[in-house]
Amino acid sequence: MNVLFICSGGMSSAIAVDALKKEAEKNGQELHVKAIGSSEVEDEIKNDWNVCMVAPQIRHQFKKIEKIAQAESIPCGQIPPNAYNPMGGKQMLETMNSTVNQ
Repeated sequence: MNVLFICSGGMSSAIAVDALKKEAEKNGQELHVKAIGSSEVEDEIKNDWNVCMVAPQIRHQFKKIEKIAQAESIPCGQIPPNAYNPMGGKQMLETMNSTVNQ
């Protein structure tokens, strides 16, 4: 599954992305995750993503990002603040999977 991970600058999410990938691997899911900054969404969203996940630090931009994703028929979800850490992989994976299955 191709996951577009959107945060403030595209770099602060490395630890959270690693936690998500590790949890997915434990559950037999193969993920390709790319983290980008919110300013890159409009260009990147067109590149074959299965889901778009928005980091808590930019939740104020969620509606705007969700609208862009929906225009491309890509489900978009918010990562819960308490899951955005090295121990939050399980909750991030559950949130991502429920976003995809909506």
